[in-house]
Amino acid sequence: MPRRLMHIAGKDGKTLRAALRALRTELAVQTGFPAPVLAEAEHAANAPRLPAADATGVPLFTIDPPGSVDLDQAMHLARRPGGGYRVHYAIADVAAFVTPGGAVDAEAHRRVATLYFPDGKVPLHPPVLSEDAASLLPGRVRPAVLWRLDLDADGRVGATEVVRALVRSRARLDYEGVQKAIDTGTAEEPLALLKDVGRLREALEAERGGVSLNVPEQEIVEQSGSYSLAYRAPLPADGWNAQISLMTGMAAADLMLAAGTGVLRTLPLAPDGAVGRLRRAAKALHVDWPHHMAYAELVRSLDPGLPAHAAFLQECTALLRGAGYTAFTDGRAPVPALHAAVAAPYTHCTAPLRRLVDRYASELCLAAGAGTPPPEWVLAALPALPDEMADGGRLARTVERECVDLVEAALMRERVGETFDAVVIDVREQEPTTGTVHLEVPAVVGRVESPDEALPLGDRIEVRLTEADPGRAKVLFTPV
Repeated sequence: MPRRLMHIAGKDGKTLRAALRALRTELAVQTGFPAPVLAEAEHAANAPRLPAADATGVPLFTIDPPGSVDLDQAMHLARRPGGGYRVHYAIADVAAFVTPGGAVDAEAHRRVATLYFPDGKVPLHPPVLSEDAASLLPGRVRPAVLWRLDLDADGRVGATEVVRALVRSRARLDYEGVQKAIDTGTAEEPLALLKDVGRLREALEAERGGVSLNVPEQEIVEQSGSYSLAYRAPLPADGWNAQISLMTGMAAADLMLAAGTGVLRTLPLAPDGAVGRLRRAAKALHVDWPHHMAYAELVRSLDPGLPAHAAFLQECTALLRGAGYTAFTDGRAPVPALHAAVAAPYTHCTAPLRRLVDRYASELCLAAGAGTPPPEWVLAALPALPDEMADGGRLARTVERECVDLVEAALMRERVGETFDAVVIDVREQEPTTGTVHLEVPAVVGRVESPDEALPLGDRIEVRLTEADPGRAKVLFTPV
């Protein structure tokens, strides 16, 4: 889930906006779209390729951060008369608007993914498509790739169907509102079932050895005209919603593997050294990890609202390094075909407005479901997709990391010289006087350098802020 947009007031806002402009220039991020791309997108918005099937009678709803308008997914959940559940999951049909080899298509291959900056996003597709004509906005009839997943009483997927259809979402919901409605018992059954199905899918995830990292996010908080950073621990509704997407991605991977052509999201098993390092971090952070307890079981037992647990969950993200995309054709499935964190074959297919590969995954699944060969334009692009996505992913991670650093520096620049309570969450193995500290208030994660003594991993220490200047110097702390 992308971080919400951040707004900084006064002189800090001016300094930060200048630093963000410089960052875009440094990373060669083009915010606007060329005229031919805009013209083609405008024409496509007015003349999309519409499917014949009509599923507008299914009362779908979306769940996204407040204010979101690039809505990729809409869902509806119901009980099946014979037991179990039926999930309808509509995915924006971007291919209804994008002509293969056209200007919009070429620009999407250049951008690869939507980039999120504190002061706005740089979209994958022109806003006339991503925020309007192709978006699953409430009350609008839209072309979609519609999944129907029939589950048994334990939440296991039985029958799967994927077709093109016209859909109409009924409501745009957000995570906090969904959580409140479910907790207070005011949610109608299609929404209330999100908890039931989500919990069943979480139990199946645990059964197969998968793990979802509920890492707290940094976000900006405004109080009486002043700004600070705080941590947002994911709500249970975030996890239940994510399970619907994961379930669809797993079903999509199974379809592709059965058809012999596809593109998977893969992650190798973590090397023993990485797990060993995590065990040392757990010990330093006083996180109890018995030797008989599996890593996935430990992660599920953690409370992201506790500072030590939040710090450990952040360390766990190191095991996700090495994730990538693997394309395959002619029945030659990749080895391994699993995503280690999902503990099953999996693919990205539920965010085509924001991620290039998902448009291709939808086409591959539609073809597999119909028992027909994939379109030639899909097969032609498939070999290059993994490298394109890898390049786009590196840029997105750089943007996110640098933007968080800039916001932290902007908010802390007037506090240089002050002291703060912190937890040492990381120490460089080859340079134990350098590491990372986690401040509880404000919610800052920054570099710490000790002049002589090794940093005590997992210990609470008092630190002094020595540097913070957006565009010039990231936050830097020294032990007091």
